[in-house]
Amino acid sequence: MVFIIRRREAMAFGAMAAALALARQATGQSIPVANVAAPKLTPENGASLRVLRPARFVEPDEVIFRANTEKFTKATGISVKVDFVGWEDLRQQAAVSANTGAGPDVILGWAEDPHVYSDKVSELSDVAEYLGKKYGGWQFLAEKYGKKAGGNNWIGLPFGGSTGPIVYRKSAVKEAGFDAIPNDHAGFLKLCQALKKNNKPAGFALGNAVGDANGFANWLIWSHGGFLVDDAGKVAINSKETLNALNYLKELYPSFVSGTLSWNDVSNNRAYAANELFLTANGVSMYFALKNDPATKAIADDTDHAPLMQGIIGKQPQSALVLNAMLFKHSKYQNAAKAYLTFMMEAEQYDPWLTGCLGYWAHPLKAYGESKVWTSDPKIAVYKDGMNNQFWTGYKGPITQAAGTVAAEYILVQMCSSVASGQVKPEDAVKEAERRTRRYYR
Repeated sequence: MVFIIRRREAMAFGAMAAALALARQATGQSIPVANVAAPKLTPENGASLRVLRPARFVEPDEVIFRANTEKFTKATGISVKVDFVGWEDLRQQAAVSANTGAGPDVILGWAEDPHVYSDKVSELSDVAEYLGKKYGGWQFLAEKYGKKAGGNNWIGLPFGGSTGPIVYRKSAVKEAGFDAIPNDHAGFLKLCQALKKNNKPAGFALGNAVGDANGFANWLIWSHGGFLVDDAGKVAINSKETLNALNYLKELYPSFVSGTLSWNDVSNNRAYAANELFLTANGVSMYFALKNDPATKAIADDTDHAPLMQGIIGKQPQSALVLNAMLFKHSKYQNAAKAYLTFMMEAEQYDPWLTGCLGYWAHPLKAYGESKVWTSDPKIAVYKDGMNNQFWTGYKGPITQAAGTVAAEYILVQMCSSVASGQVKPEDAVKEAERRTRRYYR
């Protein structure tokens, strides 16, 4: 799927300029809104805020986010300091803040994080319900990750989700004898084997990568009908479906470009831009960088996107890496923080950010489906409904602290990598994943 600090190290300045030009055209005027009264959030006297969020993958993400923050300060007089940290470092800093009761007022963390710290974060129902009513309601994953399991209380405020569909070189796929990406396991395996034979291999992250590796492991298991826990939250990873997935991986892995066992969230981007990789899964940021850099524009022209292969389940087996804001109870400025979050999600701020990022963070509120960004380039259409995918961390069970911890510990990723490397038999890898998972699901 994605990511780490400065994921797009090679992005040219022209990429940012082009995106900002497009964003300036987005003022929120195309977004349908309802006439809804905003919640009364009178900022505390002397309020100032500190916000922590992940580093950008496309430069306008940070540039426009900071500009919107400055607009809030000018409008309210509330100073806001925003710090951007590496993707793999974000959870560590969130844990320190939660456990010490000090640090940032607001953290834009990952999907499950508010559920990990559910007793440390403030309820955001007033803000979420207002935004939902004004902007046509929340998409599936926004509600799933925003609300506390088993209720309607919002403990997170999803800003968007980055998905990782298939990104591929059209010429390489055609040379391999395929007109499109196959939607079944056997066909996809044949495609990857043909790409390898032509020295134009595929590759998916199997290292401890927040987005890409978790996304691949989940896709592999879900596409075979497997799941981590059942509807009641009972551990169910040790199943024939998971074994089928791992045995399939044993066949698929030899077709990968070398080095994927140690890949982080930036590795596939570099390999793809260097003509070493010809099919992977990734967020829109890869295409964003390629199309705006003269040195790689030819690669972008030959690039297209496709939904992840469905396998046996009849729908795209994908979730999204959700950017989920949480307000900590230790903040002295609860109203000011809520006002800030509300301001950042309003169309005048949110639509230029969404557009500038070329849809990298797919929108959580339904009204933003009318954003002009989604008609700006037909190649990014596959990203539009990323927040409406029907899978989530800990699928099929509730999103809880346990679900978030299993993802943060890379349990499924390491299960897959141990089999791909040949170090562990599928049966033993599944048993180990089950053992580790049961430590958190009690």
